Amino acid sequence: MFSGIIEEFATVVDIKHDRDNIDFTLTCSFTSELKIDQSVAHNGVCLTVVSIDGDNYVVTAMKETLDRTNLGLLKVGDKVNVERSMLMNGRLDGHIVQGHVDQTATCTQMEDANGSTYFTFEYPEDREMARHGYFTVDKGSVSVNGVSLTVCNPTANSFQVAIIPYTMEHTNFCDIRVGTVVNLEFDILGKYIARLQEL
Repeated sequence: MFSGIIEEFATVVDIKHDRDNIDFTLTCSFTSELKIDQSVAHNGVCLTVVSIDGDNYVVTAMKETLDRTNLGLLKVGDKVNVERSMLMNGRLDGHIVQGHVDQTATCTQMEDANGSTYFTFEYPEDREMARHGYFTVDKGSVSVNGVSLTVCNPTANSFQVAIIPYTMEHTNFCDIRVGTVVNLEFDILGKYIARLQEL
């Protein structure tokens, strides 16, 4: 379980394919604090630490994860938003993020907001998915590349988020451009409400 408050970005230092899986080797400032079998969110995807070697650690993404996320697009040198699992003895600064990415979206527009930046993201419209809670609502929460954000101007298949300079500097939003593919996790509360309505 995560909060969507990114600790920093890790850097991809190696990528190895193992049949349908990919092993990603990354480095970040808290590698020495990690443990084998620990869960860490990478661009919002919950992955398990499988090995640690000095300043580097390795996580494995399976085919299902690669099919639903942008991890398969990563290259050596790319920045990845990372967050360790949430401690349950403090404030929840973001929102409840499971680390289970639902699908990807593409940045279609960036607009200056006199200091901040509005990003517009678009994803394929799917009424059946929306019926199951895969949608955004105005002033609701969404996770984009693992970052907990507030939705504005949602449509059936798009939404905007406003990014302040601090978030731009401390997450990989600094590298997002029009055409960039990002990971989305829709708010779990909406999914549960949609499921209850079905029942």
